[in-house]
Amino acid sequence: MRKINKKQGSKAGSARRNPATAPAVSCPQAPTSIWINCFALLCSLAAVWWLREFGQSLEVRTQALIVVSVALALPIIILEWLFLKPYRNPSAGLDFRRRAHSVRRTGVKLLGFYLVVGSVAFFYWLLPEYHGSFYNNYFSVVRDVLPWWLLLAVPYFYLLDGAMHKPKDSYWQLGSLLLGSPQRGSGRAIGQLYLGWLVKLFFLPLMFVYLGNNLNTLLGFDLARLAGSFKAVFDFTFNFLFYIDLLFVTVGYVCTLRLFDSHIRSVEPSFLGWGVALIGYQPFWSLFSGTYLKYDQGQSWGYWFWNTPWMYGVWGSIILLLIAIYVWASIPFGIRFSNLTHRGILTNGPYRFTKHPAYISKNLSWWMISMPFMVTSSGGDALRQSLLLLVVNFIYFMRARTEERHLSWDPDYVAYANYIGERGLFAFVGRWLPVLRFRPGRLFNTGDAGEGADKPSTAASPDPAAAPQRPATL
Repeated sequence: MRKINKKQGSKAGSARRNPATAPAVSCPQAPTSIWINCFALLCSLAAVWWLREFGQSLEVRTQALIVVSVALALPIIILEWLFLKPYRNPSAGLDFRRRAHSVRRTGVKLLGFYLVVGSVAFFYWLLPEYHGSFYNNYFSVVRDVLPWWLLLAVPYFYLLDGAMHKPKDSYWQLGSLLLGSPQRGSGRAIGQLYLGWLVKLFFLPLMFVYLGNNLNTLLGFDLARLAGSFKAVFDFTFNFLFYIDLLFVTVGYVCTLRLFDSHIRSVEPSFLGWGVALIGYQPFWSLFSGTYLKYDQGQSWGYWFWNTPWMYGVWGSIILLLIAIYVWASIPFGIRFSNLTHRGILTNGPYRFTKHPAYISKNLSWWMISMPFMVTSSGGDALRQSLLLLVVNFIYFMRARTEERHLSWDPDYVAYANYIGERGLFAFVGRWLPVLRFRPGRLFNTGDAGEGADKPSTAASPDPAAAPQRPATL
């Protein structure tokens, strides 16, 4: 056991007794820029305006979806490359001065990459969920883009191979396994690679379809309805806010590229983490909400306040404010959003104040949406449905806990969580309830994970599956 002299021990004890004398906890720098992401959002919204005014000739709505997505992603990529230089980040693992290209190694990587893509195609073919018309637009885009994507993968993999500090990544290990030369420790890296693709194959189609639906509503909305009707204002704002959220989400699932340091570094490995995340999405949410967690059995909030216009406006505005905070938590991600993965630690925007701004605001909005219904129900029903909503809240608490455990493999997240624990907006909660304090997870080496009279509003249905759920950080 290492000895500690009395002087050192007395200093440590003094720091414990007087926190003011302890070293200040600093907050790590975020890998993204709020200003860049906001500028890119303005570019994408300008594209929406252009589509409303001049883009009606686009016969296929998926073309409009590509336009607004590119209008968001391209400015972020260009401006980050110029000002943030993400390729220089240690997490990118790149040095373009190396130029240690290997045609053979690149070929092995491409073999692994094409095998993964084939595996994804097999899953889509196998699972009945993806044989319905719901995903038609998504697969239409995939069929158009896939040949070019597979072709561009060749120069991309060759370029990065020569610049990578550790070029024998998970794609190379998978390709080597396929060629009959398994590498030591490759099982964990390949497992992480497939988990990362499993995240994408599940979430990307869902978010793509949701985004298309919101964009269609936005393009077809009659702005003249906004004059003198809070119901119309609420419906438009509700759809507009979630459109912004889904835009960042969808672009994030597409742009998993090491060249921009937006690749997947690790994936949640536990069944618990996956379970509490997937339960909030279709088709799983329909099963659980309809059978076990259906707490919204009645009229929505708008029904109860419709005959009291001022209260209708106040209550609806609070709901929109909470949703705006939820969407504000999407903007810092830029091109790096993804559930169940680690792609960098966010410490800017609302994450400067709390680790889970999206979860907090979303769960509060569900109480605002459902509380008028609950308090006007019979006592027994109100209590039962309140308890069911508390179960939903607990699911999100567990999501936050499993995400913290996963992300705490990164020392930057530990430093960030300790900073929030001392200076965060809700730091007092951890002091009052020690069980809620941050506890780092066990370290785990993941390897490389790879690349008039309106009707009462019903838009604010408190359905967790109506919009994406996000991790507390990247």
